Amino acid sequence: VQLQASGGGLVQPGGSLRLSCAASGRLFTIYAMGWFRQAPGKERESVAAITWNGGNTMYADSVKGRFSISRVNANNTMLLQMNSLKPEDTAVYYCAATRSFGLPNSPSQYNYWGQGTQVTVSS
Repeated sequence: VQLQASGGGLVQPGGSLRLSCAASGRLFTIYAMGWFRQAPGKERESVAAITWNGGNTMYADSVKGRFSISRVNANNTMLLQMNSLKPEDTAVYYCAATRSFGLPNSPSQYNYWGQGTQVTVSS
């Protein structure tokens, strides 16, 4: 499975960005996908996750009500719509996929990773 993340950039506080993750390869092995982020000097943390069929989602408390994760089945893409962005959302964002059931929030439970995309929230 190969994952390709895109959509990061510089945005002012209160602004919006949409991240995309294109998946290819042996996708029938995937149960769920997720977004993680890592700020300088901090551990990688879960942001949101979604089952491959899009039926279930999970969000970190810090982004609930502001971020929305979704799947586009037609082109095997996962999206993360980020609204009301805050400076503390600044990080490198990674997309990941897991063969594990459920919606795990630990990086160690994800089998495949895309390259990171930088999100910077600053005035």
